[in-house]
Amino acid sequence: MLVAAAICPHPPLIVPELAGAAAPELDGLRDACASAVRSLADSRPDALIVVGGAEAAESYGPDAAGSLAPWGADVRTGPGDPVLPLSLTIGGLLAGQAGVGPVAGYEAVPMGASSEACARLGAEIAGRGRRVALLVMGDGSARLTLGSPGYLAPAAGPYNDALGRALGEADAGALAALDPEEAAELQVAGRAAFQVLAGAAGPRFLGELIYDAAPYGVGYLVARWHLRETGT
Repeated sequence: MLVAAAICPHPPLIVPELAGAAAPELDGLRDACASAVRSLADSRPDALIVVGGAEAAESYGPDAAGSLAPWGADVRTGPGDPVLPLSLTIGGLLAGQAGVGPVAGYEAVPMGASSEACARLGAEIAGRGRRVALLVMGDGSARLTLGSPGYLAPAAGPYNDALGRALGEADAGALAALDPEEAAELQVAGRAAFQVLAGAAGPRFLGELIYDAAPYGVGYLVARWHLRETGT
């Protein structure tokens, strides 16, 4: 059963070694991610699973490795040859830096996966332990400003605001209802991972949005979810 979740974005620049002189610009994001990930320990999970978008579906074991060498610095998580995609590599690094773990496994979900497939994967992951925690890696829209990677889309701002509300309110229903085609048009890299979370969580959670900004024209949202207390 899912008992807690942390939601973080996965820009390579979140790693100071890649940001160089611009590293201080994302200190607030780094602090928020560290806080969200550390909160997972409060739920006393017996399995921590990292979920993130990728080109293809793949399950990785707890010792899977990832490297940021393709993005400019060979910062690594895990032993052995790097196999993890960017989202899971950043997730592994965040978990290690926060002292949370060990990670029980990594799940790559195709960014174009259907909502139904994401929901099924989420339900399956939630059944992997008596107390499962998720570290969900996903970016918001990359079309929020003229300088965004995908240029400005008028619908991107309201969409990203609604996404922030859903994550902050632990609204699994709103996440489950995200339209894959609209998300792809607005370049929302985290849509599939967010819908895996929705499939794992259901309506039993309370949430808190602790970071919401777009320093490089991409929506970076950080949130944490925990189970509602009985009677609330």
